[in-house]
Amino acid sequence: MFLRIFGFIISGIISLVIYFEVSNVNFSSDEPNKDRLLVDLVSYVLDKLHYDPQIINDDFSIKVYDDFIHAVDSQKRFLLKSDLELFSQYRLSIDDQINTSEITFFNVVHETLKTRIDEVESFYNEILEVPFNFQINEEINLDYENLEYAENTNELKKIWRKRLKLSALDGYASKKEINDEEKEDVEKKILSDSEIEKESRTSIVNNLKDFFQFNSELERADWFSIYLNSIVTQFDPHTSYFAPEAKEIFDQNISGKFQGIGARLFKRNQQVEISEIIIGGPVWRDNLLNVGDIIIAVAQSIEEEPIEISLMKLTDATDLIKGEKGTNVFLTVKRVDGGIEQVEITRDVVELEETYAKSSIIKDDSNVYGLINLPRFYVDFADYGERNAASDIKNEILGLKSKGINGLILDLRNNGGGSLKTVVDITGFFIEKGPVVQVKSIGGRKEILRDNDPSVIWDGPLVILVNEFSASASEILAAALQDYNRAIILGSKQTYGKGTVQNVIDLNNVISGNTYGDLGSLKITTDKFYRVNGGSTQLEGVKSDLIFPNRYSYIDIGEKDLENPLSWDKIDPAKYDNSVKIFNYSQAITNSIDRISQNEYFSLIDQHAKLIKSKQDDKTISLDYKSYKEDREKFKSQTDKLKIIEEFITPYLFEWNENNLNSNSSYNDDMKEKRDRWIETLEKDIYVDEAMNLLKDLSSFNGNDILSQTNQERILID
Repeated sequence: MFLRIFGFIISGIISLVIYFEVSNVNFSSDEPNKDRLLVDLVSYVLDKLHYDPQIINDDFSIKVYDDFIHAVDSQKRFLLKSDLELFSQYRLSIDDQINTSEITFFNVVHETLKTRIDEVESFYNEILEVPFNFQINEEINLDYENLEYAENTNELKKIWRKRLKLSALDGYASKKEINDEEKEDVEKKILSDSEIEKESRTSIVNNLKDFFQFNSELERADWFSIYLNSIVTQFDPHTSYFAPEAKEIFDQNISGKFQGIGARLFKRNQQVEISEIIIGGPVWRDNLLNVGDIIIAVAQSIEEEPIEISLMKLTDATDLIKGEKGTNVFLTVKRVDGGIEQVEITRDVVELEETYAKSSIIKDDSNVYGLINLPRFYVDFADYGERNAASDIKNEILGLKSKGINGLILDLRNNGGGSLKTVVDITGFFIEKGPVVQVKSIGGRKEILRDNDPSVIWDGPLVILVNEFSASASEILAAALQDYNRAIILGSKQTYGKGTVQNVIDLNNVISGNTYGDLGSLKITTDKFYRVNGGSTQLEGVKSDLIFPNRYSYIDIGEKDLENPLSWDKIDPAKYDNSVKIFNYSQAITNSIDRISQNEYFSLIDQHAKLIKSKQDDKTISLDYKSYKEDREKFKSQTDKLKIIEEFITPYLFEWNENNLNSNSSYNDDMKEKRDRWIETLEKDIYVDEAMNLLKDLSSFNGNDILSQTNQERILID
C-alpha cells in the first residue's frame, strides 16, 4: 500500500551482508535447503529492520501454526481431524524451528495437504455424477471458523456433497428463473427441471477441473511463500514476503505500467487464453490479437522452435511472453474462428490508464467546478521523473483552472496508497509551505517531511472525498489538509487506519554468494507516520468532517479489524501554520447535515448497509429449492425496494476534461467508451452530488473566494 525509500536502510543492509554470510550460510543447493535459507534470512532481516521486532517464542509459534493451517485450508475442505492431531505436535516448536532454520512443520503440512487435495480430486466426480434432490429438507452451515474438521474421508465426502449441492442449487435457481421467463417464447427451447439440474452439475464439473488444474500447477515454492507469510505477518499485517513473480506484480501496481505485449491472460482447460486487450499496448495498437484467442506456443525469434505452453503454469507461460521494450516475441495463436497463425509482436511499455489520475468539469446554472479522481499514488521508483501521481495531479489542476473553476473535489475513495514523495508534493499544491507528515523510524529516529515550495497551485475551495478503503498515503494527504484547515473531508466515519510505512528489501542484496537463484523480496514495516498535529492515523484513520451513510457502515473494515496491527500512539506536533480559515464552514456543514438527514436516498443506503450486515451474519443456508427460493425472493424483494438508489441523477452537468486525453487521436477514440462510462457514474454518484452542494455553499462566500490568511489570525503550533 505504501512505500518509501530510505538511504539509512540501504546502508544498514550492506553492513548486515558480511555478518550474515559468515555466520549463517551452511546449506547445500537443493530446494528444501533454499527454503531453510529463506527462513533464516527473513527472520534475520525482520529482527534487524522491523519497526517493532517480535519475540519468537511459544506464543509466536501458536500464532504461526494457526495462521498457516487457516491459510492453506480456511474452509476445512481438505484436512482431517487426524491431520490436525499430527500437526499439533509442532504447535509449540515452530519458534524453535525458525531459530534453527528447520522446516519440518511445513514439510509435514505440505505433504499431507497434497495427499488430501488429490483425494478430493479423486472423488468429486463421483459426487457430481448423482443428480441432486432439491426437495429434501437439509441445510449447510458456512460458519467455517467454528466448524469441526472431518473425522475421515467419508465424512469429508459428505461435506463436499453439501457444498457442491449448494453451488448446484444456486445455478439451478438462476437457470430455472430464466427458463420460466422464456416459457412464453415459442422459439425458445424449454428445459425440464432435470435438464436444468444436470446443466448446473456440468458447470460445477468444469469449474472444479480448472480449480484442480490450478492447484496441480502450484509448486513447492508457492506453498512455502504462504508459510513464510504466516511467519512475517505476525510482526504486522503489512509485512509480507514476495516471491519473484509477486514482487513484479507489486511493482506494476505501484507504477501503473509494465513492459510486455499489452494483454491479460488466463488459463482454462489447459489453454492460455486472451482475457483482455490493454488499451495503448502493442497488441491493441496494431490490432494483433483478440479476446478469446488462444496462445499455443511462444518463440523469441523467427528461427527458434516455438515452445508449447499449455502444460506450463500460467506464470511460466507469461514469463516467456513478456519482455523488455523493443524486443520481439512470436506467438502461435489459435483464433476464435479456429485458424492457426504465428503473430510477431514488438514489446513495449504498457501503461494501465485505469490507475492514473483523471478529471471532470462540473457545471451548474452559473459556475464551473472540477473533480479529480486519483486511484492510487503511483510512481516509478527507478525514475521519479517519469509519469507519477504528483505530476499528473498538477497537470489536472492547471487544466481545470484554465476552465475557470470555482471549487475543486479531490476523490480519494478506494485509494489504497502508494508513494510517500508524491503525497508530500501533492499536499504542497494546496499549502504555501511547511511540514506535511512526521515519520518515526526504527530506533526512535524522527523526521519531518516538508513542502518547501511556497507556490500554491490551488488556493480555492477544496473538498476531499474518502471512504473506509482510503488508506495510507490517502490518509496522509487528507490528514495534512485537514490539519492545515485547508479542506473539508467528506466520507465514512473514518478512513482505513493504516499509519505505517513499508520498504521493500531485495533479499538477494542481503547475502553474497547466493547459488539458489532469485530469493524474492521482503516488504517490511520500518516506520510509522504521524500527522503534523502529532496524532497517528494508525487504527483511528482520518475522521471525516462530514459523515455519509454507506453500504459498508456496519461491516468491520479497516486496520483495527486485522490481525497483529501496530498500536496507536502520538508524538509532539510539528510547527505549522494553520491560520488558513475555511469561511462559511459551520453553515456549510450544517446545511449538508440537513440535506443528508432529509434525503431519502441516504436513508435507503443505510437500510442497504443493514441488509448487507444481516446477510453476512447469516451462515446457515437451506438446500431445498422451495426454502432457498423463498429466501432468495425475500432478499430480492428487500433489495428491489432499495433499487430506487439507482434512479438517482444529479442535477449537475459533468464533462470529461480534455486535459485527460492522450495526444494520440486514435487513442482518444478508443478511450471514449471508458470515459463516457466514468462520466455516467459521476452523474449517478450521490456522494459526489453532496460534495458539490457543499462546495457551492463554501464558494458562495465572498472574501478572497473562501480563504483568509491575515497575519492577525496566524497560529503557530509548537
